Amino acid sequence: MIYAITLFFVCQLAGEVIVRAIDITFPGPVLGMGLLFIVVSLRGRSSKAIDAVADTLLANLSLLFVPAAVGVVQQVGVIRENWLAISAALVFSSVLTLTVTVYVFRIVARWTGEGEA
Repeated sequence: MIYAITLFFVCQLAGEVIVRAIDITFPGPVLGMGLLFIVVSLRGRSSKAIDAVADTLLANLSLLFVPAAVGVVQQVGVIRENWLAISAALVFSSVLTLTVTVYVFRIVARWTGEGEA
């Protein structure tokens, strides 16, 4: 269990270090998650310890949204000033995501033969 938690934190730290070293605007934890994916993929399988830590994190996922909610509350002035642009971006990105999802689903269904029924 300690090994798995350490692996999660090391991957997150590596992601942060890489992002800061390259000086790009990309979330370090997201890069760390990609590094964790690469590590698990290279091993060919996930261990029971990694699965247990991931399951625990997923079971408590709602707690991870608290910092995001606090950030929104702290930036309420910026949101109030730019509400129209934010709303337009949310609507546009949601419609775009749904459209792309439909097309990808249709392509995959055609490839697997499910769309022929």
